Amino acid sequence: MTTLSRPDLSDINHGDWVDRRLPAAWRPYTRLARLDRPVGIWLTLFPCWAAIIQASHGLPNFLQLAIFSLGAVLMRSAGSTVNDIADRKFDGHVERTRFRPLASGELRTLHAFVFLAVELVAAASLLLFLTPYTCLVAISVLPLVFIYPLCKRFTHWPQAVLGAAFNWGMLMAWAELAGHIPAGAVLMWGGAIAWQIGYDTVYAYVDLKDDTRLGLKSTAILFGRHGKMWIGLFYALAVGAWSLGGWLLDMSPPYAIGMLVIAAHLAWQTRRIDLARPDLNYRLFLANILTGVLLACTALSGTF
Repeated sequence: MTTLSRPDLSDINHGDWVDRRLPAAWRPYTRLARLDRPVGIWLTLFPCWAAIIQASHGLPNFLQLAIFSLGAVLMRSAGSTVNDIADRKFDGHVERTRFRPLASGELRTLHAFVFLAVELVAAASLLLFLTPYTCLVAISVLPLVFIYPLCKRFTHWPQAVLGAAFNWGMLMAWAELAGHIPAGAVLMWGGAIAWQIGYDTVYAYVDLKDDTRLGLKSTAILFGRHGKMWIGLFYALAVGAWSLGGWLLDMSPPYAIGMLVIAAHLAWQTRRIDLARPDLNYRLFLANILTGVLLACTALSGTF
């Protein structure tokens, strides 16, 4: 009875807007870029927006916001494509990823490489609007983007590498708007990495059994039954780094209130984690969209 009632954890929702509204030829590329699963886009955008707001000391210039937002979407999509190319032989054996275009055979590997080239060219074109220093910072993230998909084969910390790459736009925002990257900005980035290790570990528990069977590595496998404690610790490190970073960046008193709200939200998430319930853990992973919203709003309040 338990087996029959177990939820399907596949991250491909057949019959969604992709199937209903897009031409058949576009669908596998849309799913390869994760445009049908925008949670990763939001988790990339909100920390980046927070950094842009802090670097601007208030509401940012619309053009700069648009460039960084489009860049985040393109690089997240490119990173997803790289990840699916690297994991195409594993994804078919994992419940959550078994219907992805490359794993299911819906898309050929060669076509995925061509699509990746298009994504990278589109992202690179945005560098024309940025300063040489920002371009140098942007190019520096590429090794992380390409190394991350292989990390789960040799380290239990792929989430840390992903966090560093995922939130690189925070450093780029300061490079572009301030011409340098202050210590407070590095701490904000470090806090985002700690936050991502926390929420991506929650996500990794969804795949725990499949990853263990396939011989892959993750923080969820490393932490085992102590995962709840470790996730709480990384969430606490995130709040601590963001608090100290905000202080170094001369954020005003309302920023501290925002940090308390974020701390309470992350504490609630940690208390709710049940390592034996992948469906609940996935919902808690999604709850971090709200964490990102709170971070951007807190950054804005700190400029008043």
